Amino acid sequence: MVLLIKTFRELSLEELYELLQLRSQIFVVEQDCVYQDIDGKDADALHIIGKKDGKIVGYARCFPPKYYFEEAAIGRVLVKESQRKYGYGHLILKASINAIAKHYKTQEIKLSAQQYLTAFYESHGFMQIGEGYLEDGIPHIAMLK
Repeated sequence: MVLLIKTFRELSLEELYELLQLRSQIFVVEQDCVYQDIDGKDADALHIIGKKDGKIVGYARCFPPKYYFEEAAIGRVLVKESQRKYGYGHLILKASINAIAKHYKTQEIKLSAQQYLTAFYESHGFMQIGEGYLEDGIPHIAMLK
């Protein structure tokens, strides 16, 4: 998998279309969750893209401190279903953490994790904080690194 870090303006139209399609496939169709994925925030994000054979198979978006939280933020972390057995999620998350350190000059990161993925995030140094909550009908928990 080839990793790319791009601003919104650096994304090609094809990449934007492909990443929005993949986000919709996973977060709306696969998870059976009707919500507005296109939230107007992509223009402010760093986009972490994992490509294999020229196609996007992994993705996350990152935000600077004080955008969502006091800390920098990572969200929309995903790996295409057919590619999950290769550990690409770990590579995407590591690239996101490194991109935040490089672009935003901080190691403090907060995210809203789907609760079934807490062990995944904990393996990268995140710790659960607070109580669980529902976000778009899916159990989540805040996590901090």
